[in-house]
Amino acid sequence: MTRTDTPPSWDERAVLTTMLDYARATVHAKCQGLAEEDARRAPLPGSPLMTVSGLVSHLRWVEYYWFRVALLGEEDEGPWTEDDLDREMRLGPERPLAELLAEYEAECERGRRLVASLDLDASAARPGGDGRHPTLRWVLTHLVEETARHNGHLDVLRELADGVTGA
Repeated sequence: MTRTDTPPSWDERAVLTTMLDYARATVHAKCQGLAEEDARRAPLPGSPLMTVSGLVSHLRWVEYYWFRVALLGEEDEGPWTEDDLDREMRLGPERPLAELLAEYEAECERGRRLVASLDLDASAARPGGDGRHPTLRWVLTHLVEETARHNGHLDVLRELADGVTGA
């Protein structure tokens, strides 16, 4: 997987999709070579859900939710419940990291295909929390922000786990 933040052209779609793909590829880079035990460890006492596996699971389900549920209006079959809104974070450490990364990449690929087929001004089928229907442009920008923010978490967790920095 090539990781670059330089788009092939400077139009808005190319910039947004390149930045999102760069952030997605960084998730994989942060996890490369990480021991399974370290992927499941929650080293921050105040954040028991903050594990590498939990974050990869979360990011997989974030892609699913925004593209398939919010944008397309599909039935929400995510792992979360009313009683456990963070369930995808809890389930992550129960699964091998390689499986989580493969599922994340598959969900990202579904998103890439969908994005290629829609106009940036396409409205989501479901409204956001404020009752308005976000556009694909907003969804892409939100996913860049959320993935990049969690890459910061992955960076810290990786350094705490085995001292690896960079990527």
